[in-house]
Amino acid sequence: MQKVDPFQLEIIRNVLVAAAEEMSVAIWRTSRSTVVRELLDFSTAIFDATGQNVAQATRIPVHLNSMATCLADILVDDIPLSEWRDGDVVITNDPYRGGQHLPDILTFRPVFLDGAMIAITGALCHHIDVGGGAAGSYYAKAEEIFHEGLRIPPVKVVQDGVRNDALFDVILQNSREPEKIGGDLSSQLASLEVGAAGVLRMAQRYGVGPLRDAMARILDQSEQAVRAALREMPDGIYEFEDFVDDDGIDDTPIRIHAVLTIKGDLADVDFSGSSPQARGPVNCTLNMTKSAVYFAIMAAAGADIAANSGCYRPITISAPKGLIVNCRHPAPVANRMATGHRVANTMMGALSKAAPERMPAAYYGVSYVYSLGVTNEDGSQDVYFDLEVGGWGGHPEQDGANGFSAGFHNIANSPMEMIESLYPVTFIEYGFTPDSGGPGQYRGGLGIHREWRLDADEGVLSANLDRFKFPPYGLAGGQKGSASRLLVRQNGQTIEADAKLAGMRLHKGDRVRLETSGGGGWGNPKNRSDAAIQSDLEEGFVTADGAEKDYR
Repeated sequence: MQKVDPFQLEIIRNVLVAAAEEMSVAIWRTSRSTVVRELLDFSTAIFDATGQNVAQATRIPVHLNSMATCLADILVDDIPLSEWRDGDVVITNDPYRGGQHLPDILTFRPVFLDGAMIAITGALCHHIDVGGGAAGSYYAKAEEIFHEGLRIPPVKVVQDGVRNDALFDVILQNSREPEKIGGDLSSQLASLEVGAAGVLRMAQRYGVGPLRDAMARILDQSEQAVRAALREMPDGIYEFEDFVDDDGIDDTPIRIHAVLTIKGDLADVDFSGSSPQARGPVNCTLNMTKSAVYFAIMAAAGADIAANSGCYRPITISAPKGLIVNCRHPAPVANRMATGHRVANTMMGALSKAAPERMPAAYYGVSYVYSLGVTNEDGSQDVYFDLEVGGWGGHPEQDGANGFSAGFHNIANSPMEMIESLYPVTFIEYGFTPDSGGPGQYRGGLGIHREWRLDADEGVLSANLDRFKFPPYGLAGGQKGSASRLLVRQNGQTIEADAKLAGMRLHKGDRVRLETSGGGGWGNPKNRSDAAIQSDLEEGFVTADGAEKDYR
């Protein structure tokens, strides 16, 4: 194999990343739903010819850390490399074939040059609705995956450059928003072509051999960087646990327990002490759990490491089948992020014992997903789907960020004006919630509150939330952040709704208010400076009563 020199290697590395970013821009510019266009709930990546992720756009770690595993499963169990042809596109959303949950549809396209496969482009989009028991396909009362929507096994949606329109129609037929899911899926397929063109330009310039050499070395360099970061942490066994409130069906806390063993340049994580899989849809497949572990360790590394499959090589993960972190078919998984975030929080807690100078207290730790389904006069349906965030944990050097998306899911904000123009809702309040950040020498970031009014005659509300019972933890003497709440005002009365909510009927004028958690505090609150407390008072981050209670 022809080798590349260091200068060429850096050019190829950056061109591959640029190709993945061009794919991302293509989806953003051409997508139809607010989930993709505004929340930016999608990811793009470039894989080598064996299915390893070598470059990715700056999008969503929970997607990107799992796409290579999904592709590897497809290559081994479903469609081997020998059956991939130029112009093919493979599609799936099956959590039990490498996916995460049914709204996340993955697509992969091989890239050929002179008859040889040189790479694979991949894109994952969260689609606004794929059927199931609730608008937005987050049915909080699902007890098996068959309740959650359309399930697509790994299959060619495009073959030899010709789209399988029958399969495309099946996907659209099973969505409450066929026009939007059709537009987003077309955008997703187009992005694969954009990435393929970028890879081909580079391969034609440098040759297939140098490209393959560069891809292998890119993976090796990331592996060595992670190994170096692990060597900086003291050898030891570090345990931590955190809890998911419940599964929405049984009122039983769900334990996430991790034993992290660091030995030299290797990390092993054992989840065998975690709770059994749940009846409700908060289960994770092992692929999802691995994604959260990879994220936490790479974040703790504190170094500029190129994110790719090489980063995963020094990390081993064990979790017996049938646990909440490695569920068995046909367990429901729609709200897998409730547990996925908690895996990340638990890993960060364990890592805080190995590298206390680097790790913050717990961030809000949940994707605050809610949806509103409205049926129009012509029988068509509108799905208002949104996702909120909360506060980050205080850090050994600074306060946590206020109302800001954590890296694990890395989503954006949907502008209220745009939502009001598309859906029958009017926003009443949106802002930071005072006193919600955990007290500490460095305060946890504030959670947010968001309240809207229904303007249609009727609607159906669903929610998949958490941190109502177990707020984000503090570290080094810092206190917990605030708990979350969902309030619904109907007929002049305000009720506290359940975190996992399915099919709540709303009527014109009803109001829905979501309050998200603030992050945990870091360090003893008595050590917070007077200047920092005064600044918090002036900014409205804490109230006078809150400052008196928490700090003085």
